[in-house]
Amino acid sequence: MKSDFTLRKANPEDVDTILHLIVLLAEYEKEPESAIATKEDIIRYGFGENPLFYCILAEVEGKVVGFALYFLTYSTWQGKPGVYLEDLFVIPEHRGKGIGKALMKAVAKHGVEMNCTRMTWQVLDWNTPSIEFYDSCGAKHMHDWYTYRFEGETLRNFAEVQ
Repeated sequence: MKSDFTLRKANPEDVDTILHLIVLLAEYEKEPESAIATKEDIIRYGFGENPLFYCILAEVEGKVVGFALYFLTYSTWQGKPGVYLEDLFVIPEHRGKGIGKALMKAVAKHGVEMNCTRMTWQVLDWNTPSIEFYDSCGAKHMHDWYTYRFEGETLRNFAEVQ
């Protein structure tokens, strides 16, 4: 059953809503303590002079029920930009209505408009509903790539910045 929903580009007035969705996503992914972004962070990095990300919101009857947050990458091999989908989240009671797929399509469309040649994202290995959803969309599971990360003190130590 498809619901009526609209998609729109987020604006600075949506910062509290974006933060709320980030917290809900962190709770869903069993890491609520990791969601430490502030209103100032979202404004500075998403709506400042040189925005580092884009955000699309999904609304049902004027209420935001989901979001896609993404940014550009660059492929040296292809010599073209790519788009990285950092977060895709739809409030549970609104899932199964095409909202997540519409958000992903909007990100893909924006990527194509910017001459991107790929769209990449990650999913937790236990998140079976999302994995099944991505598979149903025709996405390719990159079995041969591992994700590595430096963060916090480890990042500063590696960079030799104290």
